[in-house]
Amino acid sequence: MADHSTEFQTATRLTHAGRKGKRHHGPVNPPLVRASTMLFPDCASLQEAYGTRRVYGRHGNETTHALEQALCAAEGAAACLLTPSGLSAITTTLLALLKSGDHLLMTDSAYDPTRHFCDNMLKQMGVETAYYDPLAGADIAALIKPNTKVIFVESPGSLTFEVQDIPAIAAAAHAAGAVVVSDSTWATPVGWKSFELGVDVSIHAATKYIVGHSDALMGAILTNAALEAPIRDTYKQLGLAIGGDDAALALRGLRTMAARLAVHRESAMRVAEWLAAQPEVAEVLYPPMPGAQGHEIWKRDFDPKYACGLMGARFHDDICRQQVAALIDSTDLFGIGFSWGGYESLLLPTDPSRVRNHRAAQWTAPMIRLHVGLECVEDLISDLQQGFDALREQARLARAA
Repeated sequence: MADHSTEFQTATRLTHAGRKGKRHHGPVNPPLVRASTMLFPDCASLQEAYGTRRVYGRHGNETTHALEQALCAAEGAAACLLTPSGLSAITTTLLALLKSGDHLLMTDSAYDPTRHFCDNMLKQMGVETAYYDPLAGADIAALIKPNTKVIFVESPGSLTFEVQDIPAIAAAAHAAGAVVVSDSTWATPVGWKSFELGVDVSIHAATKYIVGHSDALMGAILTNAALEAPIRDTYKQLGLAIGGDDAALALRGLRTMAARLAVHRESAMRVAEWLAAQPEVAEVLYPPMPGAQGHEIWKRDFDPKYACGLMGARFHDDICRQQVAALIDSTDLFGIGFSWGGYESLLLPTDPSRVRNHRAAQWTAPMIRLHVGLECVEDLISDLQQGFDALREQARLARAA
């Protein structure tokens, strides 16, 4: 049977990738394999398996291999390596591509634990990290040194949601012999064609939209063919592996990701528009919304069908953090907790200014991060209205004091 998988639309690929299709008779899903030791019928078979991924359970099994194949098909990667968390996917990749004396350009909008790794472990290793303005675009060429090996992007950025000009950054990086590593968790494997835009390694906290149900931790490193060998070597030396149970949960989530993202996208747009109409809100940080910062680049580089449900909002300077806390504490449907990408809505206060090197003053006002889940959007807006009523009551009491 001919393989027509590359001709299929995204939702179809997500449904069928990593499966044998009509050639397979039996259970729809790949088998759940829990294994450490692999047995061989004779010494010749054992010898033949040396150097392959069939020799020991740490190197994967039918379940994890099916997930790897499905993720590669979703994003167009040459290879996929699964890790125990999104952060471990980031750290493994950077350890593989950097050594003492190297220079790393890290976006200033990066995920906080990524910064912590750069400022501590990479620094101890002798790797220099410089944080650049995420809106640098082609101007990043002026920051590249002879020893710059990696330019790390995250688009949209954590908490502040800047959309980076990835093609311009990639062109400058590749001209200087550097590689582009992306934290693509917000985009998901289907939200943009990362490798076509110039990304060399695309990293995901699979915990988020890939798993999609807030019940498993996982990271995924999707790489081009040129970088697979050094990353896989580091991965093996670190002894990283995931179990079949978590892989099965991620496969289950991947099958419905396109359908879930459609609901997240529609509901998030409704919530973003509602937030923008509130007088206390100075700016809604949701690139898919027309008029939002980064919208034009987002529209150019991203697939609008698969926008996710994560956004931020910045309040006017006259709103205090106590009032924002009252808003958050007064909601019923928005949970207070870290992570995102599950079926449930979440709400957190944020303070990006405490870690930013560039344009920190832009982020000093109180801010919130929202994940818009799969609940009825009318109920979510009503819940936010309840929170804003509490914020306004706190403001009234403060004025009266």
